[in-house]
Amino acid sequence: MLQQVVNTAVSPKFLRLKEKVSSQYYRTCRLDVGKPQSVLHVLGTTLKANLYRTAPPKAKYFSVKCTDKVQYIINPQPEASSHISPVPLVDDCDILITLKEASDHENDNKLSVWYYDSDKNVLDKAVLHLTAVEISLDVDADRDGVVEVNNPNKGSWKWGPEGHGAILLVNCDSESLMRKKVDSEREEIYLKSDVKDMSPMVLRTKGPAKLPQGYKLVLHICQSDAERIRIYSSRGGGFPRVLSSATLSNKIPYMGNNAEVKFYVEGVEFLDKDFNGLISIHLSLLEPIREGIPETPIFTDTVVFRMAPWIMTPNTLRPLEVFVCSTSDNYQFLKGMRSLAESSGYKLKICSEYRNRGDRWMQDEVEFGYIDSPHHSFPVVLDSPRDRGLGDFPFYELLGPDFGYVTRVPHRKDVSTMDSFGNLEVSPPVTVKGKDYPLGRIIIGVAFPTTSTGRNMTKVVQDFLWAQTVQEPIALYSDWLKVGHVDEFMTFVPAEDRKGFRLLLASPDAGYALFKNLQNDGHGDAKLFEDIKDQEPITVNEILADEKLQDENNYVQNCIDWNRDVLKEELGLDDEDIIDLPILFKLMECEGQHRALAYYPDMVNMIVLGKDLGIPKPFGPKVNGRCALEQEMVSLMGKLGLTCTFINDFASYHLKHGEVHCGSNVRRAPFEFKWWNMEM
Repeated sequence: MLQQVVNTAVSPKFLRLKEKVSSQYYRTCRLDVGKPQSVLHVLGTTLKANLYRTAPPKAKYFSVKCTDKVQYIINPQPEASSHISPVPLVDDCDILITLKEASDHENDNKLSVWYYDSDKNVLDKAVLHLTAVEISLDVDADRDGVVEVNNPNKGSWKWGPEGHGAILLVNCDSESLMRKKVDSEREEIYLKSDVKDMSPMVLRTKGPAKLPQGYKLVLHICQSDAERIRIYSSRGGGFPRVLSSATLSNKIPYMGNNAEVKFYVEGVEFLDKDFNGLISIHLSLLEPIREGIPETPIFTDTVVFRMAPWIMTPNTLRPLEVFVCSTSDNYQFLKGMRSLAESSGYKLKICSEYRNRGDRWMQDEVEFGYIDSPHHSFPVVLDSPRDRGLGDFPFYELLGPDFGYVTRVPHRKDVSTMDSFGNLEVSPPVTVKGKDYPLGRIIIGVAFPTTSTGRNMTKVVQDFLWAQTVQEPIALYSDWLKVGHVDEFMTFVPAEDRKGFRLLLASPDAGYALFKNLQNDGHGDAKLFEDIKDQEPITVNEILADEKLQDENNYVQNCIDWNRDVLKEELGLDDEDIIDLPILFKLMECEGQHRALAYYPDMVNMIVLGKDLGIPKPFGPKVNGRCALEQEMVSLMGKLGLTCTFINDFASYHLKHGEVHCGSNVRRAPFEFKWWNMEM
């Protein structure tokens, strides 16, 4: 900071210059009496030299002369308004020098300091020959898709609609259709289309045609950042690599005049437990001393990027594609899914048995999401670590141009059914205790907190999900289920009122209430599973008389109620935001423990396509020829303006411990809200 000036009659010119230089980068410059010096000056910085320490021994006065483009102030400010005539030299007297504009030629500006004795006779002088250059490493710091010139906030990152800072995408798609490989794993850029997945960065220079002898520009990053990005330049029709984990610094050509050099910054790693997403890139101007002596930096410009997070999409977003598997025994299921997709107007993609190798659980293998930046966005599939028959599907069938791929690979012994992505959901946008979650919150199922031997989603996947930041996860208790997935007892459907959605929860209490009403109305002999081949029908009376089944469902209801309370607290929900669906469960022994399965097709395990719902056909008791469970669902969902289509998945999915949602998946449109506008 500048020292306090000694006189009170401060000139307006001094104040303007002081304000200008006080916010600039200072560079110490030594004056050399009797020996002219050539100094390279970067516009936007300030040269600072001490007049007293470099003065001849008997010097008592000094004066300053300069060419028109040079500006300076003396601190402390002498009383004299002009420094052309000798003024008194005092201790710790500094001169602060700036230039108005870039030079046309080397050494085309000049400043001289003359020293005088007590009689004002000239003792000696110090001369600076100044060359001014303008150097700026620029990025899209204001997030409008354009690389602006020297944004003052480019060296930091701030969340929110008034925030700033550039954004990187992980280059996780594959531009080449011939050789499947995630682009970030390639050593070079082969296709021009690949750079659209990268963030632009521009070096802008203005000044003489070349730098003075020995000066050079160097682009550099630290080792930890270099593991997560690569930088390419645009030169000669190609894209040579400039920086990577193997090359932490590289000389960059100075083009001079009024030139631009374009770079492309590629993200190669997603956020994770040891990476918060921030990356710094530096450009330094190095000054030579002489051959054999290292150069010293005289100016550094820094830009900061944040890696874009992977974002999940909830049921309330617009569907784009529906995915299912074809197996030897799921004809009825496929028939129902085709009809639903066609009537809803969405594209159905069927993974053949050749590719799925008998694995029908499309929901469990993948989770669809996307990554987004101001300049580009594309879907990214998260591949689960379960790796059964569908293990190759996301990589070989989904990965491609503008369709990315990411996975997390744990130690094989750590993988359990909890790592299937039926155990991974995301809520619609919510506000909780005044905090907005405009992209919703991720939901995962884990073991009960007091259980040391329970099953949990593997740590590497949980670490990845937590690291994305923008959809702060919620842990629910799902280990009480045999399969252990949260989609077995909950889902979200769109609604036009309240918060824009409803949470649907499986409810044994609602199931027993419905069956008791049927019994009271004289329909106790109505049978479940009446139309299912090789399935023993059971009456409403028999279900209600089964005390063991009642006790099992009381336990299940307790587990669901525990999760209900968590969801109300973590999503800011009221009871009016929740709809209880009549679903019963049964317990069966699994690895020495009793865990729950749906007693009849689990209607909460549905697919949501806009206002059309694909629901497992429950085969419940019939009243006047109509299934009472279906009627209840139609009534509950009809109040929200939603249409129910019941799909027969009994033999091919329900008996194999899954339902419609487990056997399907939906890629949805991204949020309109931009993640960088979140208030964090």
